[in-house]
Order: sequence, then C-alpha cells, then structure tokens
Amino acid sequence: MISFSPSKNPDNDTSKLTYSVLLESESDGRFSAMVLGLTDCKSSGKTENEALENLQQLLQKRLQNSRIVTLEINSPQIDNPWLKVAGMYNDNPLFDEVLADIEAERRKLDAEMEEHYKQMDAEDGVK
Repeated sequence: MISFSPSKNPDNDTSKLTYSVLLESESDGRFSAMVLGLTDCKSSGKTENEALENLQQLLQKRLQNSRIVTLEINSPQIDNPWLKVAGMYNDNPLFDEVLADIEAERRKLDAEMEEHYKQMDAEDGVK
C-alpha cells in the first residue's frame, strides 16, 4: 500500500522550507551554490550572496508549480538471515572453550600490533 499526504503548515498556507546548500569558491573567483540532495538546483555568482540569491530565485521558480508531499510505503517483510543461526551453538559444551581460544588469539594479535606501533613510533622518532 502506498499513501501520500500534502505537507502543510497548519498555521498558514505558506510553508517555509529549509535546505542545506553547498557553497563553493571556484578557481575563477566566482562562487557556486548547490542544494544538497537536489543536484540539478545549482547557481553561481560573483559573490557568495549573489550565488545564494540566484539559487533562492531558482528554487522559488521551481516550487511555484510544485508541491511537497509525504510518501509512505509498506516495507517488504524480509527474513533476517541471522535469525536462522542465532543461538545454534548455545548448548554446545565446547562453546566456552572456543570463545576462550578466540579471546586468547585476539590478545596475542593485539599485543603484536601494539609492539608494531611502538616500533613504528620509535623509527619516526629517529628520523
């Protein structure tokens, strides 16, 4: 099932919209402004303010004959693949032993990495 509803401000008919804008300084000294998420909404100008004003005009013109709606869809039910194996070793008498071996190996690897980083720091200190 898909449903949608218009986004309206209950206080008045004119809603204020907020956009995140990427404002960049170009190599030629000009500025560009782009609405994040709406890559086709771009503008430029000699100054940051000019680029932003041009972008604002572009957005206002675009939204003049448009409206924003909220779209809801039902998410398909997907089986979680982890549920098939969750707890499968719960009653295995060797499970705790395997976990202890994994933990010991992890400690060994961590100690080796710590020694490696100390050696790298010592070499950097010599340079």
